[in-house]
Amino acid sequence: MVDILHQVGVQATPDKVYEALATIDGLRGWWTEETAGSTDVGGVIQFRFPAAGFDMLVRESVPGERVLWEVVDGPEEWIGTTTDWALVNEGDWTTVNFAHRDWREPVLFMHHCSTKWATYLVSLKHLIEQGTGAPSPRDLKIINWEVEAAAS
Repeated sequence: MVDILHQVGVQATPDKVYEALATIDGLRGWWTEETAGSTDVGGVIQFRFPAAGFDMLVRESVPGERVLWEVVDGPEEWIGTTTDWALVNEGDWTTVNFAHRDWREPVLFMHHCSTKWATYLVSLKHLIEQGTGAPSPRDLKIINWEVEAAAS
């Protein structure tokens, strides 16, 4: 299995970061405006983007510490993978240790996803520190999906 790993420091309390990861309004503020569902443990969150979408089952949610989701619907490469958000308090900062785990193999799509996760982590940081994130569809574009779709 292969993992995507990222880390970002946010100048805020773990509870503030957790709120952005564990509420529908928080997720809409940095990841995608098209977010719906339940963020309770056992609930399913639906994330939609212009080119795709996926559903995450909430496996664990510990205020100020951790959020863990399992992909239950979406791109084939994502099904069965998990996204893990571990929060570490470091004074006035919270370190977000992010992992998108259990990819079966390092496929080309993983390159794209790794870069996009990095841009969304910066969006999370900006939402919390500056009050405005860059969720889809206002996110940083890193690939021309129209060209990608025409090539497949």
